[in-house]
Amino acid sequence: MLKEECKALLAALNKVTACYRHLVLTIGGTSDSQNLREELKKTRQKAQELAVANRNKLTSTLKDTTLSKEDKAEFERLWVIFSTCMDILEIDMRRALELGHEFPLNIPKKHIIQSGMNGGTSGVAARAMSIQNMKYDAEHNIDVLDLKDLENEINQVDEMMYEMEMKVSVPQWSVEAKQNLGAELKCAASAGASSPGTVSTEERKAFCDLSKLLAGSVFSVVLIIAIILAVCVVKLS
Repeated sequence: MLKEECKALLAALNKVTACYRHLVLTIGGTSDSQNLREELKKTRQKAQELAVANRNKLTSTLKDTTLSKEDKAEFERLWVIFSTCMDILEIDMRRALELGHEFPLNIPKKHIIQSGMNGGTSGVAARAMSIQNMKYDAEHNIDVLDLKDLENEINQVDEMMYEMEMKVSVPQWSVEAKQNLGAELKCAASAGASSPGTVSTEERKAFCDLSKLLAGSVFSVVLIIAIILAVCVVKLS
């Protein structure tokens, strides 16, 4: 039960972190607006709430000396995934801070980037945070005020990551992957082969051999015709 709860929290953090990255990439583009800055703020705050919940749950669990060897290895793997999500979140927060300074809304310094993306981004943020209709209560100068909050939150994330490393020492290189390299791709390939309307590996191999045989036959016929024509040209000359 505890393991499934940790996995669910981690999956939610991963989802919100991915959403935040998607929103950060639209700063300074044709989709940038007051609403986008509010979406960024709410999504970032949601990610930090989930990060704290993940940290508390995993820290207390990994400190439990009664864990079995298998359970400890599984929770260490979840801890490494959590640390990776936090690294990604911090990188995107710093990127949002830099882009926010480069593209302020009230006093534009540069032209917006013609990224080809148009329309709102509230759908993405709403799906990530399980909110059907996002309501915005942003102030007119949210980009200026939010940048100050963002700087403080980046420092808080740095402190949290430092405390994580001090409380729980789980080197990433010491954790073994649960699946072999490329296992997901192999599973997808096997699933695709077993689905209706697809061609199995044996059928593909047989078709490939038939194609090679046909190509060899055509090449042999063309070679014989070329030899015959060369002989005829020599005799006629």
